[in-house]
Amino acid sequence: MTTEEVKLNVEKALDEIRPFLNSDGGNISLVEIIEDKHVKVRLEGACTSCSLSISTMKAGVETTIKKYVPQIETVENIA
Repeated sequence: MTTEEVKLNVEKALDEIRPFLNSDGGNISLVEIIEDKHVKVRLEGACTSCSLSISTMKAGVETTIKKYVPQIETVENIA
């Protein structure tokens, strides 16, 4: 998978997650992808102060991104 394909697929994953975050007053944006293996995202809106944001990152965001791009090793929220 090329770097551009990785980015497009990560964006597709985020598009799948966004409606769930939006329904709770939050959002997510892609910050950067490092070496096609490490993704940095930023939870926004209500997600920044939500006590469940760590669970959201692991169970929702990371799982969905890895479904679209299996080679991704880590997904990190940047405050």
